Amino acid sequence: MQEKNFASYEYMTKSVKAKDQTRVVDMYEAFGWELTSSTPAIVSGTVTLSFKRDRKINHKHELNKLERQAEETFQTINTLNASKTLGASIFAYVFGVIAILVLGGGMCMTMLTENNVPAFVGGIILGIVGIALCSVNYFIYKKLAERKIKQVLPVIDETEEKLANILEKGNGLLCAETI
Repeated sequence: MQEKNFASYEYMTKSVKAKDQTRVVDMYEAFGWELTSSTPAIVSGTVTLSFKRDRKINHKHELNKLERQAEETFQTINTLNASKTLGASIFAYVFGVIAILVLGGGMCMTMLTENNVPAFVGGIILGIVGIALCSVNYFIYKKLAERKIKQVLPVIDETEEKLANILEKGNGLLCAETI
């Protein structure tokens, strides 16, 4: 009778953004996971990745610990990337709404007042101020976003380096025969 080498596997699925797919695959491969399939979602822009790993892998406990650290670090990097423009976007939306309200107020003053020249002129001036505020909004957004990016980029680089070190440790454990 022929002996078969039986291997049992553990399985895992992760849903990630399509832009992060290759980084996530590389991250989990450093901990012994093997990509078995990837299924893109049509509407949401995410990809479902399926992985498998030998249940009897050496240093499993340490690899799981490093894997959790890598997931947290990866999430921190994504949060930092999102924070680069979040504050500037919120400001731009609020400032844009105020500018449009000023413009609308000027239009109302010019259209609703009959035979009132000072209100008509005031409405035109208010409308011009509203247009100017709308025009300057984009440049304020760019300055705020640029300032935030300068603050966050060193932190992102440091966190990326931390993630790379964690992945190297995980890969080193996979290659090590003994502790």
